[in-house]
Amino acid sequence: MKLDKMAEDNSYESMLCVKPEVHVYRIPPRASNRGYRAADWKLDEPAWSGRMKITAKGKMAFIKLEDKNTGELFAQAPVEQYPGCVVEAVTDSSRYFVIRIEDGSGRHAFIGLGFADRGDSFDFNVALQDHFKWVKQEGELAKLEASQSTAPKLDLSFKEGQTIKISIGNIKKKDAGGAKSRPMGGGLLPPPPGAKAGGVLPPPGGQQTVSAVQTNTAPLLDFGSPVPAAQPSSDLWGEFTSAGSNSSKDAVKSGWVQFS
Repeated sequence: MKLDKMAEDNSYESMLCVKPEVHVYRIPPRASNRGYRAADWKLDEPAWSGRMKITAKGKMAFIKLEDKNTGELFAQAPVEQYPGCVVEAVTDSSRYFVIRIEDGSGRHAFIGLGFADRGDSFDFNVALQDHFKWVKQEGELAKLEASQSTAPKLDLSFKEGQTIKISIGNIKKKDAGGAKSRPMGGGLLPPPPGAKAGGVLPPPGGQQTVSAVQTNTAPLLDFGSPVPAAQPSSDLWGEFTSAGSNSSKDAVKSGWVQFS
């Protein structure tokens, strides 16, 4: 799988940068270790002028010098790393570089490369930097994947016979707290302890009950004259008897038909 991926990377060539006009100069041998100086070149007499391309194939970058009209290759500089010995900036200008070109048979030579504009030289620099930054990140990612693949994997699966115990003490406390008695709906109070289920307590005094019965039955029997209020009596059941007899007599006197 990795071999196929490397083969695909080697067969695919991407374009990193194109500049329509560059100049090539013959440079004298380096006089010291201080570096090259563009002032020592004949800048007004370039040896060649044409188009420059920077391409990438896999991890390698290629600086190609081509004819503007025909596209014929004039020279090529394979770049394995940047900064490096293949591309070196001069000490007295940002528009000129020294590159090492190869002819494909192992021979190489150093030439001067110049740009007419500082923006073009800046793009040249950035294109190479970005490519080799990507190469570095890919290498670090490959190392990380290799280390993860060789590291022993943590086995968290249950073995045969293993069990797990879960404590639910908090849930029990919550249920106990939630079992408290709640007031009845509608704001009604619970019945007193002495009351029987299904029974109705009589009012505290017999007077209110007798009055309620007499005031409710009198209008149904006689619309002409109101029924006088009953006198209070000590016998609660005697009041209910007298009230019933009075109501029947009033109904006969008023002309209402009494159904038996």
